[in-house]
Amino acid sequence: MTEYGLTEEQVAEFKEAFLLFDKDSDGRITASELGTVMHSLGQRPTEAELRNMVTLVDTDGNGTIEFNEFLFMMSKKMKETDSEEELHEAFRVFDKNGDGFISASELRHVMTNLGEKLTDEEVEDMIKEADLDGDGLVNYDEFVTHPLTQLLPLRASEGLE
Repeated sequence: MTEYGLTEEQVAEFKEAFLLFDKDSDGRITASELGTVMHSLGQRPTEAELRNMVTLVDTDGNGTIEFNEFLFMMSKKMKETDSEEELHEAFRVFDKNGDGFISASELRHVMTNLGEKLTDEEVEDMIKEADLDGDGLVNYDEFVTHPLTQLLPLRASEGLE
């Protein structure tokens, strides 16, 4: 791993993409080329994300991004992508029937398999807490806002046994 937590292969891939857009080989790309570079690497930042990245990276305001700044930025973006993939995977674990929603019975089933014996009331409370639109189910957006494992009920008896 490099200083940015990237593998040597990732650094080489990023360098190759960076150099494609560094037309004069001065080790810099313009801010306007950043989106094109990131798209070539499989990243899909929004315009707002691009502006934010440039603001964070281009500290001297000269409109160019040096390779080390680009590596730092890409390492942060890769970590965000990893976290998002982990959330999707966690959602799929709870969404047993793959319909895009987590029901009380699916939640109870998964929590039981994790060794959490929850009462019906505790399961319903967890669903209600995460169910922002009130349909009795938890969709992916609600899950991201309120990951169900963070809603595990606190039991007064824990730690006293």
